Amino acid sequence: MACDPEIQRILCEHLHNPSSSFSIGSFGAIAEFHRGAGEPLALDDPERMTVATDRGALRIDLTDSAMPLAYESLSGRPGRWRHGMVFCLPETLAASHGRSTLTELGADQGAIRAVDRDAVLFDMGLKARNIDFCIRTQDPELLSLLRRNAGKSVLASGNPVMNAIVEAAPHRIARSQLGRAEVYQAIDKVKTPQGPHTHVLPKFLISGRTHSANIPLPTGYLPCLSLYPANPLYDGAGCRKAFDPASFAAFEALLDRWGVPEYCAEKARAVDAFRRDLDPDIYECPRTRLGRTALRVALRQMRQVDESNPALQRWRNRFDPAVTRINRDRDEVQAPPLPQVIESSELNIPLTASIRSASSDHPC
Repeated sequence: MACDPEIQRILCEHLHNPSSSFSIGSFGAIAEFHRGAGEPLALDDPERMTVATDRGALRIDLTDSAMPLAYESLSGRPGRWRHGMVFCLPETLAASHGRSTLTELGADQGAIRAVDRDAVLFDMGLKARNIDFCIRTQDPELLSLLRRNAGKSVLASGNPVMNAIVEAAPHRIARSQLGRAEVYQAIDKVKTPQGPHTHVLPKFLISGRTHSANIPLPTGYLPCLSLYPANPLYDGAGCRKAFDPASFAAFEALLDRWGVPEYCAEKARAVDAFRRDLDPDIYECPRTRLGRTALRVALRQMRQVDESNPALQRWRNRFDPAVTRINRDRDEVQAPPLPQVIESSELNIPLTASIRSASSDHPC
């Protein structure tokens, strides 16, 4: 495997840290890999960057063409923010098969566990540009239904496949040019389960996009793998915790190394101005959306780091009021960055389902 040793080291480190999670997905179809604290690994192959539990598995196929991007974005909840890393490839290297109908692919010889390699793989035909979203089964009844509906869109009105998938809960698999995520545990029809899980969101698939506008990918690149390091404000279950300076510093180091230069420069400028007691009324507001996001995230982070500073409230009132400025940036009314957590069943969900971000914005 040809790749940057530093990137490989970071990914291996997070693969073995249950506080970190991963996803492979597109805008509207995603597989997430999470491991609980103390949950044992049923498979651990560091050389192949592969791990598995009884509930799911992840394999990373890193190449030297992969470009890491660390980012932060605003949460819709005042005072909070999200963060993550996306590993991208040029469009020509990232392209998936882009199938638009249910397609039988045969025995899944690429399955992470040997025991699953005789099961039959089907591409669901969601037409994502950067991933193939599949299901895998040996269930005779489900196989028969899938084969009868091969060549049809699973999202078409009246197609019984989606409901059958929810009932049978076959393995769900997302494949990209940088890896494969597999989900074994059953689909919860009521709420998103803890641990590995998937989502298929027709409302967002229709857009044809590969990622949220809140993730500043460079033109010509597509996301193929996402990493979500521990968040300083939330624990692994997504519940609010006391601010963790170590988690904050760890991600800031990743951001300094692989963040967008404009974003990092604006954050540094804002922090410097704040610490020099500059009057916020004379601070020049950034002219770009990315710069304004950096400023507002910096203020939210300074609230955790230096909450006792009396000047902080004036800065927040000036640049990050509690009420979202929808007509200015629409920063907090965009659909959330990957991974997307839906408070409903994982597949064939109502289009009106509420949304929140798995990466760092869980209410407890």
